Amino acid sequence: MHIDKDLVAASATPLVLGILAEGESYGYAIVKRVKELSDGRMQWTDGMLYPLLHRLERNGYVRASWGASETGRRRKHYAITEAGLETLAERQKQWDVVADALQQVWQAASRPPVLGDAAAGGIA
Repeated sequence: MHIDKDLVAASATPLVLGILAEGESYGYAIVKRVKELSDGRMQWTDGMLYPLLHRLERNGYVRASWGASETGRRRKHYAITEAGLETLAERQKQWDVVADALQQVWQAASRPPVLGDAAAGGIA
C-alpha cells in the first residue's frame, strides 16, 4: 500500500516522539519500529528520518548522545525530553480530533443518501 507523502510527513513527528517515549533509540531501530507498528506498510528511509531527528533535536524535543553498538561502532542515540513529552501529548489530542472527524465523515459516506436531503447530495 502506498501512503501519500503528505500523510507520512504529518504523522512523522508524533510517531517518532511516541517511539522515543517507549525508550531511548537510534535511527535504524526507529525505522524498524515504524515498519513493525504499521505491519510493514510504512517503510521510512534514512533520508526521511534523520532530517526529522535533527529538527526535533533543534526544537528541544529530543536529545542525542553518542553510544556504542553491540559491535563497538559508534551510534547516535536519541531520547525524548520533557518538552518532547509535552509536544507528544498535544499532538495526540490533535490527532484524536482529526481521527474522530474522519471517522464521522466515513460513517456518513458509507450510508446511502436520503432522497430530499440536499446536504447528502440527494434530490430535493
